[in-house]
Amino acid sequence: MEFDVVIVGAGPSGLSAACRIRQLSEETGQDISVCVVEKGSEVGAHILSGAVLETRALDELFPDWKEKGAPVNTPVTGDEIYFMTSGEKAIKVPGALMPSVMHNHGNYVISLGNLCRWLAEQAEAMGAEIYPGFPAADILYHDNGQVKGVLTGDMGIAEDGSQKDTYMPGMELHAKYTLFAEGCRGHLGKRLIEKFNLDKDSDPQHYGIGVKEIWEIDPAKHQPGLVRHSIGWPLLPNGAAGGSFMYHMEDNQVALGLITDLCYSNPHLSPFDDFQRYKTHPLIKDTLAGGKRLCYGARAIAKGGMQSLPKMAFPGGLLIGCDAGTLNFVKIKGNHTAMKTGIVAAEVVHKAISNDSKSGEELPEFKQAFESSWAYQELHHQRNVCAYQHKFGNLIGAGLVVMDLKLFGGKTPWTLRDPHPDHEQLKPASECKKIEYPKPDNEITFDRLSSVFMSNTNHEEDQPCHLTLKDPNIPIQHNLPIYDEPAQRYCPAGVYEIVEDDKGEKQFQINGQNCVHCKTCDIKDPAQNIDWVTPEGSGGPNYPNM
Repeated sequence: MEFDVVIVGAGPSGLSAACRIRQLSEETGQDISVCVVEKGSEVGAHILSGAVLETRALDELFPDWKEKGAPVNTPVTGDEIYFMTSGEKAIKVPGALMPSVMHNHGNYVISLGNLCRWLAEQAEAMGAEIYPGFPAADILYHDNGQVKGVLTGDMGIAEDGSQKDTYMPGMELHAKYTLFAEGCRGHLGKRLIEKFNLDKDSDPQHYGIGVKEIWEIDPAKHQPGLVRHSIGWPLLPNGAAGGSFMYHMEDNQVALGLITDLCYSNPHLSPFDDFQRYKTHPLIKDTLAGGKRLCYGARAIAKGGMQSLPKMAFPGGLLIGCDAGTLNFVKIKGNHTAMKTGIVAAEVVHKAISNDSKSGEELPEFKQAFESSWAYQELHHQRNVCAYQHKFGNLIGAGLVVMDLKLFGGKTPWTLRDPHPDHEQLKPASECKKIEYPKPDNEITFDRLSSVFMSNTNHEEDQPCHLTLKDPNIPIQHNLPIYDEPAQRYCPAGVYEIVEDDKGEKQFQINGQNCVHCKTCDIKDPAQNIDWVTPEGSGGPNYPNM
């Protein structure tokens, strides 16, 4: 099938691009056809974010979004930051000490999944075609090396590679330009960065893993619009960095989560179990007590900032949103910047096709347009945040962030580099303190498998495993002896296990059906041996309002 523009991923950046292209088509009379493919069973099924939304990009895209019924209904009414000193105590940080960019006045507590569903409705109403359940499995190229489009995944392939009765081959989607908006650590974006050497002038991307739940709580405890962030315990005692959040949403619901920087060094650390411990702190437990857990999920975030941005333009396409890594980590927000990159991409691509009659030529004008935008200026202003924390630790790093932003207004004359990738940071297990995590109480804390059940994750069992090993022997020969196989702990879904065979020998087992598509294994594996590829369409989590 032929289109002017193909967009991979129905997240905030991809859908914003689709909406803006169709707006420009209506405004100019230069009709540009748009196709969006999405691996989730429906738009929003794989969307997970905090989320507190800064509406700047939404205001640009749809100035009348309130009148159009966008699901953005809960303004921030309170903004709190705590330093958790232990599992029982916390110190409230005065808001006056925090840089203005960390304040949330004027923002909204939302479900990003529901906002994406609404954006998809707007795009389709303007003529964009959106196909959920069709993952982009591979990239197509012209003979001259330009990206030609994408190939969707085959359906009905058995685990042994044979074709089942339900077999349906993938479809080639050709485009003048293809926008890759897969979110953090997109599997095609990763290949494009390598093929076109897009990161040759950048620091390695840095990541965190966010583990999140939604609870329905006692109405007497509910404070719609209250935003609470914290740092310190439980990560700091284990030498790890990151932070937590609790957002009071609509309908007596709260969203809470823990973000663990994936630069941690202790292979015994488990981000999932630390999240469960976080919920036992009185500051959190008192809110949850008597409530009901509704949903669970996890997703990696790209947090390297400006220094880790790859070149985003290449022959035949663009990387946009979190596929490139445009999240602003000091704000713990990436949705507004992702949407803005989609808007900028749409404007550049529409002009290139309609006015300049381009078809696949590289678009160097995107770099200038993006760097002239407020999204890039925001990333430049807060460019040293990630490096401060990685170089000086969570506590001292946080102090330096406040100094940089509060005293110098982000205009310090230096730009710190952070050249060490997260997967190289693990130390041998023998050199690290073993972490004993308490057993779940099944009231506030839970195990992995019952949590995965709450994510509505499903994969067709008789299909090739989408978690592939470049060398099947590496986990046993390398990771297990040295690092006590960290995949069994950094995976938040119980995908990886160490089991013993009949001879008592340890084997590395992959339970691909559990995968919530967070991409942590693809990022943190110390041997970079795990390669995440797309499963059959509609596989994975089915988040209702994450």
